[in-house]
Amino acid sequence: MVILRWPWRVVALGCVVALVVASALVSWVLMRSAPTNYVTAPVTRGDVATTVAASGTINPVITVQVGTYVSGTIISLPCDYNTRVSKGQLCAKIDPAPYQIVVDQDAADLALAKAQLVKDQANLEYTRLANDRAQLLFKQDSGSRDAADSALSAYHQAIATVAVDQATIQEKGADLKAAQINLNYTNIISPVDGTVVTRDVTAGQTVAASLQTPTLFLIATDLTKMQVDTNVSESDIAGVVEGASASFAVDAYPNKQFQGIVTQVRQSPSSVQNVITYDVVIAAANPQLLLMPGMTATAAIVKSEVQNVLRVPSAALRFTPAGAPSAATGKGAGRAIWVQREGELVRVPVTVGIDNSTYAEIKSGDLKVGDQVVVSMAADRQAGAAAIATGQSLHL
Repeated sequence: MVILRWPWRVVALGCVVALVVASALVSWVLMRSAPTNYVTAPVTRGDVATTVAASGTINPVITVQVGTYVSGTIISLPCDYNTRVSKGQLCAKIDPAPYQIVVDQDAADLALAKAQLVKDQANLEYTRLANDRAQLLFKQDSGSRDAADSALSAYHQAIATVAVDQATIQEKGADLKAAQINLNYTNIISPVDGTVVTRDVTAGQTVAASLQTPTLFLIATDLTKMQVDTNVSESDIAGVVEGASASFAVDAYPNKQFQGIVTQVRQSPSSVQNVITYDVVIAAANPQLLLMPGMTATAAIVKSEVQNVLRVPSAALRFTPAGAPSAATGKGAGRAIWVQREGELVRVPVTVGIDNSTYAEIKSGDLKVGDQVVVSMAADRQAGAAAIATGQSLHL
């Protein structure tokens, strides 16, 4: 009897080869029997809208700039940021001393002009009497013609002097009125009811109104009514019309959507680095005063919308099973989706309306609410679990 002894290296190599072959066989069997996983989503009924994204700034609907007509030093400042003011309320006071001096001087000049008028009126009365006597004596040949002419000239000069005095009084009165107006301008008052949103001066500061009227305050008339001034590019402006609904969000409230209405689509273009944009104004209510002037808003303006329609996820229109003919692309008729029915995939031709890349409107097709449309094929169960977590379901 002959006993063959194989070298141990040959035995080890044979074991490794056997393990590799067994592993490959098991993998092939498992892969062959592994089911195909599809991610599905239900057909629903709801709204579908196409929107234009735009960014802008929140501002009060009406703001009033309060300035000063006169120059001087601010001696008091009753109004500050967020102060509620009423029409006619004092908001700032400019030192009135220089303007009071002018008023007093003009008042004195007016009084002097009036006194001069009284004096010249008395002289007028005297020259009138003197002229009457001189004319009477001349008629009676008791006086010379020169004396009569001189008396008449003095009388006419007295009349002219009184007229000059009266004009001087009007002039001095106008000067006094202007000085009084300037004095009144040292009181900076609110022209409207509202809230102070900006204060550009401090007590003790000197303001100069020689070249232009400096702005001291910015008053918003009603902070419960705000507007979003957005910039929409020229490529997206088509379809944006007054009365369209819009929504927007601000960084301060990331989980809250504010609603508004487009009130203006301004025709004036703005050009920044050769990019043309148009100002679109969105009006929004602010009853809780959550929105503050200057906030940055990201808005979505509705261009077209349908309500309470049959809709499917847009991804369902892009899915085609392996080996199946591709669905027609484009909009409207000629498209199809795949529906999971009784464990089988069924191709359903549909007519598509509005598609906003999230949901697509189904105008016609053999679909009803609750049908499971296939949106993708999951590579494994982990992918399917991720799909379920996003609101979709996984079918084998």
